[in-house]
Amino acid sequence: MSHVSLSLEHSLVVVVDVQDKFMRAIQDADRVMKRSLFLAKTASILGVPVIATEQNPEKMGLTSDQIQPFVTSTVAKMTFSCALDEGFVKAISASGKRKIILVGAETHICICLSALHLLQMGYEVVVCPDALSSRSVEQHKLGMERMRDAGVVQAHTETVLYEWIESAQHPKFKEILAVVKELA
Repeated sequence: MSHVSLSLEHSLVVVVDVQDKFMRAIQDADRVMKRSLFLAKTASILGVPVIATEQNPEKMGLTSDQIQPFVTSTVAKMTFSCALDEGFVKAISASGKRKIILVGAETHICICLSALHLLQMGYEVVVCPDALSSRSVEQHKLGMERMRDAGVVQAHTETVLYEWIESAQHPKFKEILAVVKELA
């Protein structure tokens, strides 16, 4: 079983294809949006970079306005795996981060393929099932199983947050707790 220890210094959040037009077809899209927003917002407060990818933005639109304020940089892509896009690879390389946390859509395509390629590239990969989905429950389930079998670590978005801050004595704990309550 794989294990990834997350720290603020080494983490990077990737919000994959959370575009309003695209999300209309996604099961539990409201949950995915809310939990992706939660992780992006808390990452922003803590100084963790957030990269958003946009699948074919000319046709599918831009990253949701809810999440956009917390995004450090955006990469437009046509590839299904983020890791096959040259702009994305440059962005994560430039960040210097080796622990990639993926949220967004779709679990069995863009998330799964990105996670597998990132593992092959030597990154440590965490996915947050509460912030992922596909067009059907079965597609989501199969994507999650394939990633788990390949060694991708699964963690709830709150687990990621609390692992980052380590204790209630963190200087930003009260600010973070307000976000936890807001997006519970």
